[in-house]
Amino acid sequence: MSATMIKEFRLPDLGEGLTESEILSWKVGVGDTVALNQIIAEVETAKAVVELPSPFAGIITALHEQPGTIVEVGKPIVSFEIADDGGGSPAAGGPAEPAIAKREPNLVGYGAVVEGSGRPARRNRSFAAPMVPAVEAVETATPVAATPVASIRVVAGAGPVEITPAPVVEPAESRPAERPRSTPPVRKLAKDLGVDLEAVAGTGERGLITRDDVRNFVGGGDLPAAAQELAGGVAAGSKAAGHQPEREIRTPIKGIRKFTAAAMVASAFTAPHATEFLTIDVTPTMELLAKLKASRAFAGYKLTPLTLVSKAVLIALRNHPTLNTRWDEANQEIVQFNYVNLGIAAATPRGLTVPNIKDAENLSLMELSTALTALTETARAGKTSPGDLGGGTISITNIGVFGIDAGTPILNTGEAAILALGAVRKTPWEYQDQVALRQVMTLSLSFDHRLVDGEQGSRFLADLGAILADPGMALAMI
Repeated sequence: MSATMIKEFRLPDLGEGLTESEILSWKVGVGDTVALNQIIAEVETAKAVVELPSPFAGIITALHEQPGTIVEVGKPIVSFEIADDGGGSPAAGGPAEPAIAKREPNLVGYGAVVEGSGRPARRNRSFAAPMVPAVEAVETATPVAATPVASIRVVAGAGPVEITPAPVVEPAESRPAERPRSTPPVRKLAKDLGVDLEAVAGTGERGLITRDDVRNFVGGGDLPAAAQELAGGVAAGSKAAGHQPEREIRTPIKGIRKFTAAAMVASAFTAPHATEFLTIDVTPTMELLAKLKASRAFAGYKLTPLTLVSKAVLIALRNHPTLNTRWDEANQEIVQFNYVNLGIAAATPRGLTVPNIKDAENLSLMELSTALTALTETARAGKTSPGDLGGGTISITNIGVFGIDAGTPILNTGEAAILALGAVRKTPWEYQDQVALRQVMTLSLSFDHRLVDGEQGSRFLADLGAILADPGMALAMI
């Protein structure tokens, strides 16, 4: 009989120095036999939801944290029983310790660095199709003896690795019960109504149980009449069966909301913001957009005002590099980026995120369109990787989609500028010495006044406005 040993898997840093993550769900239970790289858990960082692959092949002996728990990086979360072949290697030929993902240029989510450069590696990216992350094991010549780290490698453009789990050796009853996913207010409502959440099917994102799920469960006749009457009173917002409707709803501050709040406070009270506004006639740009949409060459591409503005920003930056910089307080240096990682603010069910398009300055209009489409769809699905949320150099937020004309956007931490696009409105406007109905937009530019002087910010905004007022001007700036 071969000897075995117990190995602990500690929560790794899942991207750019994050200090904690929430265990959303376990995909395995105590007694389960798992294969190397089999997905064992789903965790939520401050930036994204990440699936954790198993660093070992073996048997689960303990789950140290329950779903819904916030765990600090480096804390044990699961233990394995693995075969000891005398050399300390796990079963099925796995590495002696969980390997650290190699810092390669195409590595997403681990802050890949070009050796000796001190800045994130630039990656060649193809946007012929939306990117699908793939998880695979990466071996390293130097095993880690102190804190094991997950072997997560996301490869641009690759498909997901197919994993066939090993057979379960224990009956399903032996697995620990997984608490249904819900929020504290929903759990309180369920308790008040005497509803067992185990019996309720969640219709929210990733199976989250909502208030309506609980009320519909009650309304379906699954509870006694008294409970159903109480539920009706709660839904109607009136007293029923002696129950006082909730007047406050408290939601824990965590995940993206917590990260965004901390980043905005740090930005607002660290970087001295200045904001300038420019209202322009963008009728020529909107006419160009209509022509491109009707063009056979752009058939199948999603083109919006944001697409053309993004391209105009990339062109204007060539003459105004100070807006594509970062203030390095620790080293007392100004970092000039010779590439543009263009951030696009995206409203998602999990909160505001700002994923960025790497090396956007190298993309054609078609490639930029594809990249923007993939970025927004991935963000709304909650599948943006930590790597795509970090390393931005300048950002755009489109507040016009909400019918807003102008605002004072807060800088993304570590960036020198952010541009807000207002709504395009038909407005009486002076045109060729007459008043005409034209399509007008307001641009709002916030910048870090340590890095960008008022003159530099004004000239950039003026050049950007000139391109959008007459797209042919771009030819003079390329």
